Amino acid sequence: MITLKNILVATDFSEPAEAALTYGQALARTFNAMLHVVHVVGNVSRIAYGADGYVVALPEMQQEVDDAARKQLDTLLVCARVQGSRSGDQVEADERPLTSRSVVIASDKPALAIVEYAQRERIDLIVTGTHGRGAVAHLLMGSVAERVVRTAPCPVLTVRHPEHEFVVPDALVAVTKA
Repeated sequence: MITLKNILVATDFSEPAEAALTYGQALARTFNAMLHVVHVVGNVSRIAYGADGYVVALPEMQQEVDDAARKQLDTLLVCARVQGSRSGDQVEADERPLTSRSVVIASDKPALAIVEYAQRERIDLIVTGTHGRGAVAHLLMGSVAERVVRTAPCPVLTVRHPEHEFVVPDALVAVTKA
């Protein structure tokens, strides 16, 4: 039997990340698991200027970036409770309790930050969106999702947008079974 107690959803606030959040929430409800929603912001607290590599500490700027990310995470979690169809009609949200934690991590290496968090918090499953870039773009830019898959201490579910729509509200499942 599969037991999931801690599920991590890594988000960059993109459409694939929103799809990953939908999967993560459904899995967390199904397994009565803690949902960790993690966003990694760039570490701007130390920026080098000029050829001399003069370093200026900008803790206020880092705090502003962190606060903005936290606000966006909180908004994302509130909005995810009420799901809307593509036409904009609201459907009844799943009201089963969902224990969640939103986390902002400052790091220049998002994949490493996600994996280290997963190790520290004993995450059982990581759910992350993937943009599905072509081979050349992937070669030039790399992929956070791929690095997470290669180094994670647990299974990783990658979700593309648009994804295969098998996460549906319980009310819809009940109607289709009748």
